[in-house]
Amino acid sequence: LFTIGFFSVESAMWGGTTERNMVSSEKNLPAEWDPGSGLNVKWTAPLGSQTYGNPVISGGKVFVGTNNEGRRNPKLGGERGVIMCFRESDGKFLGQSATTKLAAGRVNDWPLQGVCSSPFVEGDRMYYVSNRAEVLCLDTEGFQDGENDGPFKTEADTSALDADVIWKLDMIGELDVFPHNLAVCSPIAVGDLLYVVTANGVDEGHIHIPSPLAPSFIAVNKNTGKVVWQDNSPGEHIMHGQWSNPAYSVINGVPQVIFPGGDGVLYSFEPTTGKLIWKYTCNPPEAVY
Repeated sequence: LFTIGFFSVESAMWGGTTERNMVSSEKNLPAEWDPGSGLNVKWTAPLGSQTYGNPVISGGKVFVGTNNEGRRNPKLGGERGVIMCFRESDGKFLGQSATTKLAAGRVNDWPLQGVCSSPFVEGDRMYYVSNRAEVLCLDTEGFQDGENDGPFKTEADTSALDADVIWKLDMIGELDVFPHNLAVCSPIAVGDLLYVVTANGVDEGHIHIPSPLAPSFIAVNKNTGKVVWQDNSPGEHIMHGQWSNPAYSVINGVPQVIFPGGDGVLYSFEPTTGKLIWKYTCNPPEAVY
């Protein structure tokens, strides 16, 4: 199983290799560490059999996406996409969000990939995109605080190890998105808006786009889960899938959110309205897909 671990220096992380590693000694990082002997390793914790979600540290907790092969909650069997939560100080497992796979299978939800989204955490709220192409807002305290927070009250599992969902946006059911292979966007939030690449793409034949009018980029109110604006600019020109992440910047005094499109074009939008500011094609003029 993949593992997550900490150096003996606060918040410096290693990625699970079994050989001795050498890193820069800048900022008081250890010059070497060895998972086998435990040299300079503060703690380790097993994850699933495949782990692609980058860890995020916030509020004394570590959140990381993986699959369900670790069976942290034995009552939740089968394949699932999982976000695990650990205590930063000692690696104690605190709980998880575990979502079942989509019935369509690998065309929309590739086997054993788990959750590849890196969450965005702000205060006691965590936002991520599940393997089911859902944008989820969770209470970082889960049910350990004895409360079921938010308007979403129909969680099937409410033990101390389970996730307390605040709101949920089903991009397939509500926006007609057709994720190709897997939805993997790592969302970002600026102000009250959460920005997401939807993963809309081709079908299993790799040519037809089932939902060319569905949005590729969305801005969601982070407090309610309601879509504020959406854009489907790549449309019928999506080449395969859309698995990248948005970025935010202020360029020459102009705030903008930048989305990479599945048509090989970068799009910059006015963050609150979705009005196009500029776009730039990354495709060489002579390229033929």
